[in-house]
Amino acid sequence: MCRLSFFAALLIAPVMLSAQQTDTTYAAEIARHREHYKQEFVSESRSPLTEQDTALLDFFSPDPSWRVSARFERTEDAMPFDMPTYSGRSAQYQQYGVLYFDKDGKTYSLQIYQNLRLLTSRKYYDYLFLPFKDITNDESTYGGGRYLDFKQGDISADNWMTIDFNKAYNPWCAYSDGYNCPIPPASNHLELPVNAGEKKYRGDKHH
Repeated sequence: MCRLSFFAALLIAPVMLSAQQTDTTYAAEIARHREHYKQEFVSESRSPLTEQDTALLDFFSPDPSWRVSARFERTEDAMPFDMPTYSGRSAQYQQYGVLYFDKDGKTYSLQIYQNLRLLTSRKYYDYLFLPFKDITNDESTYGGGRYLDFKQGDISADNWMTIDFNKAYNPWCAYSDGYNCPIPPASNHLELPVNAGEKKYRGDKHH
């Protein structure tokens, strides 16, 4: 190896090592998140899954490229509306804002919502809800779309926030009938494959 190549290797190696360490740390973070997610099914009395069922939950491998920065634009004077659910009922929401993010050279947008019933809850008053569909639905992911949860505090002072699609999860309707799962509005149907987050449930759906 020539001297120049040797010094170049010395410069590049720490960068590569740092990237590998970052990916390993991120994978561990997502693993902890998913373990907590499984435990919530066990502790929740209305859960559609038993502890044994959680072994059949399936996920894409953690992929940091699906952790994207999004520009937030607040929706002023949003009117309440009824968001249909898969049970045939509806729930009252209002649009809180719009998120704009870039992926593979294109810009996409997603609307983010507030559940009006939760505005009076001490625990969930600042909860924000992002339901979406993408072109993996009915293939590798649940046909009814997936969800992401946020808090108002996730939005920075300069109106940016992180969307981590690795944390996308299935509605309970993916596992059992009898739940009021909001249907992602047409405005939140992404024309790209989101190969991140939760996949189709590998068990049988309860009826």
